[in-house]
Amino acid sequence: MKTDTKISKRLSFWLRHKPEDAGLMLSDSGWADVADVLGAFRALGLDCKRDQLERIVATNDKKRFEFSEDGKHIRARQGHSIDIELGLTALQPPEFLFHGTATRFLPPILAEGLKPMARHHVHLSPDRDTAHKVGSRHGKPAILQVAASAMQAEGHTFYRTENGVWLTDAVPAHFLALTETHP
Repeated sequence: MKTDTKISKRLSFWLRHKPEDAGLMLSDSGWADVADVLGAFRALGLDCKRDQLERIVATNDKKRFEFSEDGKHIRARQGHSIDIELGLTALQPPEFLFHGTATRFLPPILAEGLKPMARHHVHLSPDRDTAHKVGSRHGKPAILQVAASAMQAEGHTFYRTENGVWLTDAVPAHFLALTETHP
């Protein structure tokens, strides 16, 4: 549904990057009032009802959003460029994690490592397939293997979001190995 995609993209923009664009106030942990979000969509000319918002959250392929336990608030799970405290607990990562990117980005990544860029963390995938999907969104995909256990042994911290995305501050180049590229 085109409208659902449009709403999902706008919701991601508001909850991850520019809540002020919709007149939203986010809590320190990124929660916005659902009634305010629905009102912002109405003001934008998109008639988004509560049941449609629930469907978008439930069916989002990357599980980007979540409702609070009482259902009155909504937030993005990760990917923020604004200061948000998600309340994640540091965890022991698996031996290896993966990062999908486009082949055109490989030279600086292999030289300097992975940096969060405009986000707060580098996003890592638990498996090659997910990393491949992520890399494919940006062009010809390349998959990097991250020596996560070795990184943690050297003092790097890892977090895992509710939707299975692993987060860390940065990945130095010597913890990366190019595992595959696709023409």
